[in-house]
Amino acid sequence: MIEEIWQELAKAKYLEWEDASNKRSWGLQSLKEACEQALKEQYVVDVSQMEGFTDEAENAHMEQLESLSLVFSKAAEADIPSEVPDYLCCKITLDIFRDPVIIPSGVTYERAVILDHLQKVGKFDPITREPLDEHQLVPNLAIKEAVGAFLDEHGWAYKTD
Repeated sequence: MIEEIWQELAKAKYLEWEDASNKRSWGLQSLKEACEQALKEQYVVDVSQMEGFTDEAENAHMEQLESLSLVFSKAAEADIPSEVPDYLCCKITLDIFRDPVIIPSGVTYERAVILDHLQKVGKFDPITREPLDEHQLVPNLAIKEAVGAFLDEHGWAYKTD
């Protein structure tokens, strides 16, 4: 049941991010078009005032357009999905952590996954093969906090499909 709740929460968070991302994209695109129009109008004024220096005005205009494009592409980067860092993912499922626990060997796993391993495969560490019991699992609060911070900044990572 916890997994189902997390899935629904993740779906809702992703849809919320997607809506906000679309609004940001439209806003950025509108602002970019307005800036390009203002630069074009400024270029026309500059060319009319700089008789014989049209190459300079043309070069300056092109540099401004390139800079503008760079600024807007940087602003849009936060909404472009990329890879989730490995340290925020379970070594077994490769999914982003929800409830990370650390075991005595120092490796962090998703709680449900390591509990499933202990129940179905055996009561041993998957890497070292040392005996491992459920009471030895310790919540990894640092990773949990890092995952939360990452998800706050990268809402696209909530997508579970």
